[in-house]
Amino acid sequence: MKQDEFRPDVTAAFDGAAGAYDRLVAANPGYHRHLRCSARRMALPGAGSGLRLLDAGCGTGASTAALLATYPRAEIVAVDGSAAMLAGARRKSWPGSVRFVHAPIESPGSAVEPGRFDAIFAAYLIRNLADPDAQLRAFRALLRPGGTLCVHEYSVGDSPLARATWNAVCCGVIIPAGFATTGDAALFRYLRRSVVEFDGVSRFRRRLGDAGLTAVRTATMTGWQRNVVHTFLARRPAESDRGRDGR
Repeated sequence: MKQDEFRPDVTAAFDGAAGAYDRLVAANPGYHRHLRCSARRMALPGAGSGLRLLDAGCGTGASTAALLATYPRAEIVAVDGSAAMLAGARRKSWPGSVRFVHAPIESPGSAVEPGRFDAIFAAYLIRNLADPDAQLRAFRALLRPGGTLCVHEYSVGDSPLARATWNAVCCGVIIPAGFATTGDAALFRYLRRSVVEFDGVSRFRRRLGDAGLTAVRTATMTGWQRNVVHTFLARRPAESDRGRDGR
């Protein structure tokens, strides 16, 4: 990912936009539905009963709500580095099974212990990190053997039509709406660039494999976000897989 005026301090940029964030995403009719779609694609058993899930980069709680709606019996630990975004999440109503942690996902501290999570949900996170490969390896370590990683992310690099659609929606809707709502378009210009410069689907699938994750598969969304937003699924090999995958 190329450097730009926001890349060194993305967290501060999201702090500044936190007050308007929920209003902005509500203008996208597919936003919450697509998060729930990716959560369902994880196909965890028993409505999550007895499972421990990590919501990595939870923001104001939209991804947390998608997990809770899909797996209401699971324990959910939701982590974000933006204090203002997390404050927005905490103002909402949550059951006792949901816990929020203020920490950068790169160093989440003792609340996020290695090998303790049955699944990790990372929505709109990876392309904002300085070292996505290190984070994917860290996610592998946080999962129990056999655990699932679900990355819900923009990826337009393999599709000229998807890239053109994304640029048109950003220039015609997202950037103007962001400026009208917050008075500053810089974060939303960064959003456009970060997606354009991020991996295509095939490249990100290879990243997942290079991080030691297996059973990689993908699916896209519907509507204008077809081939723009994708679900990437992978798993930490189970102990019985070690001889087969060499890890």
